[in-house]
Amino acid sequence: MKKNIKHLFGIFLLLLLINSCKEKDYVLGSLTAPQNIVITAVIAGQDATHPNGDGSGNVAITITADNALAYYVDYGTSSTVNLVNLPTGSGTKKYTQLGLNTYRITAVVYGKGGTSSTLTKDIQVQSNFIPDAAIVTNLTGGTSKTWAVDPSVPGQFGVGPWSNSSVTPEWWSAAVNEKVACCNCFYTAHFTFTKNSNGTYTLAVTTPDGAFTKTGSLAGGLPGIPSSGGEACYAYGGGSGAFSFIPASTGLPASTPSTQTSINLAGVNTFIGYGALQKEYEIMVLTSTYMYLRVQGTETGNAWYLKLKAL
Repeated sequence: MKKNIKHLFGIFLLLLLINSCKEKDYVLGSLTAPQNIVITAVIAGQDATHPNGDGSGNVAITITADNALAYYVDYGTSSTVNLVNLPTGSGTKKYTQLGLNTYRITAVVYGKGGTSSTLTKDIQVQSNFIPDAAIVTNLTGGTSKTWAVDPSVPGQFGVGPWSNSSVTPEWWSAAVNEKVACCNCFYTAHFTFTKNSNGTYTLAVTTPDGAFTKTGSLAGGLPGIPSSGGEACYAYGGGSGAFSFIPASTGLPASTPSTQTSINLAGVNTFIGYGALQKEYEIMVLTSTYMYLRVQGTETGNAWYLKLKAL
């Protein structure tokens, strides 16, 4: 009897071992791409009298879809696609291009197994902005004023993450006169801001020792900059172009500090301080003698900081 029990127990163990060696079948389920995408854009102040909003440029955007796991949106503000994650499918955007403009919102919704679906929606948004008179006066002197990067103060140049949760050059900050030895053109370049009689604004850039920039596509579109070489001074004849004041697109609070106003450059012939920057310079602090700017770099994820003095 005991032998039979041992025999049966041995067979049971053998069957258990064989069963455990079998490959398991995993079922992913249906890989159905997200369906029934809807983009809802609510423009602040929109009514029958103001179909394109109240001029603030604020738009609340919501994306919904069936079978959705993640939502991404491109707000349609540039010629290149820049997808931003919306964890809940909802977010807000301040459109700052002055006047009445059409933007194409693109929603990309991801589902199981990396499946995705896309939908676009065009909206027209009115953006009106009148800068504080003190900002205009401090920047232009009422007519014309010239500025230069100030080598005598620490942090005249710095970099940190492009994020509203970080508004300091936490990655690196220049010491006093740090760029004199390698790139003194950084300090000898002059930037003259002019208020024209017709109410428009012009920036003239003078670069007697060249432009301080990176090469190739990182040069911010400055014409004539070579396609290879490190960060340095490069021959650049300067230039002039229009600029406008716009509400800062970051939405940073005034306590940051921020004036909540940006200088927005037009064209490719002008820059402020460093030639590898985007065209919107948020004015963090501005007095009659001192200007502190924050601007997104042409390298993704970088926020650059500049301190200038009036000449």
